[in-house]
Amino acid sequence: MKTCIKIVLGAAVVAAATGRFIPANAQSFQTYHCVDGTQFIVGFYQHDPNAYLQIDGNPVTLRKRVALSGERYSGRGVTLRFLKSGGISVKHAGRKVTTCELM
Repeated sequence: MKTCIKIVLGAAVVAAATGRFIPANAQSFQTYHCVDGTQFIVGFYQHDPNAYLQIDGNPVTLRKRVALSGERYSGRGVTLRFLKSGGISVKHAGRKVTTCELM
């Protein structure tokens, strides 16, 4: 019986050390479709101010920037805006700003 308890406790220590008892961060992923045909996926993680974008088949990390209205994220030639009015726009790859909708 003592051997069984030692094995269970040992397994618990190993699991805790490898992070198996730590819950994953809450996350949110949304897919958007834009007027110009662009589609992208954006992900947000709890306690992380960045936006993680998959656009044109490439991953891009966007840092949160100062915005006069709503929220703005940018990085590597991509700018994503969430307006207070509920609108969403993206500018990337030298294209003009385009409006987008949640799919």
